[in-house]
Amino acid sequence: MSVIDPIADLLTRIRNAYKAMHSTVSVTPSRTREAVLKILDEEGYINGYSVESDALLVNLKYYESKAVVAGLKRISKPGRRIYVGAKSIPSVQNGLGICILSTSKGMLEGKKAAEIGVGGELLCEIW
Repeated sequence: MSVIDPIADLLTRIRNAYKAMHSTVSVTPSRTREAVLKILDEEGYINGYSVESDALLVNLKYYESKAVVAGLKRISKPGRRIYVGAKSIPSVQNGLGICILSTSKGMLEGKKAAEIGVGGELLCEIW
């Protein structure tokens, strides 16, 4: 079965795995998903990921038996794309979360995109 929105599928799998208290979750590989996972790893929301031949294995992160990720929200969807400029990148949960943008410089975290001065498609928010 083909997936219409691979980023929403990734976020849903991570959200469900956290609710079920799993230590890892497996997703089908793609460059877009890998770029999102790289940002989540750099920002400390996951314990890393590994690229297997037919899957991406995501190691979930917990602190005192509670999920590090409190929420994941898909913003721009295939039916309604949301674009933001460099000066209008939103602050997620008053700076406690991050947003991920697809820019001309690649996938970037919101604060880094603002520093560089590029806007793009607002993919998701994580807090």
